Amino acid sequence: MRVIAGKYRGRPLRPVRGSATRPTSDRLRETLFNVLTSGNPEALENTVWLDLFAGTGAVGIEALSRGAKQVYFVETSAAAAKVIEQNLQSLQITEGYKILRDDLAGVVWKLQREHFVGDVVFLDPPYGLRNSYEETLTVLANSTLVWAMSLVVAEHDKKYDPGNAFGSLRRIRTLTQGNSSLSFYKIGGQVDLNK
Repeated sequence: MRVIAGKYRGRPLRPVRGSATRPTSDRLRETLFNVLTSGNPEALENTVWLDLFAGTGAVGIEALSRGAKQVYFVETSAAAAKVIEQNLQSLQITEGYKILRDDLAGVVWKLQREHFVGDVVFLDPPYGLRNSYEETLTVLANSTLVWAMSLVVAEHDKKYDPGNAFGSLRRIRTLTQGNSSLSFYKIGGQVDLNK
């Protein structure tokens, strides 16, 4: 596992031991960031990210490498949070991030009090926790953490459909690669009829 592009391109990232955490593959991460930048390498500069179920922190670190201003890594596992911290330290990243060890309700409450609004929200719950998709997407749709310009991206097993709409949050696109899919959501978006 490595950083794909940007300031820390090619630098290795350590995994979380055990099978409870499934990191986003390098290939899928590359596809995600190709979509987000659409050929403009500066597209992510000064963006603010929320990396939910952050695991190793690979997605948020990739965002920082590509110029994101701030990334909030959310991870309830102490072992995973420690790996995120180690990965950030190994890259000598000392600012532009916060690691939040709290459940979804606690994180939403805390970030709403800070008037946080994300440009990109990425969520990648363990594939076995299917209820986490509906719960998280519903909470996001009913929060002030996302607005009309925010993009919410859910990584999931290609055989599982997390759903088209959660309140005003609508799926606008789905990309499948290997055994994984990415579903893209926007507030008030036009529902992807291909799914």
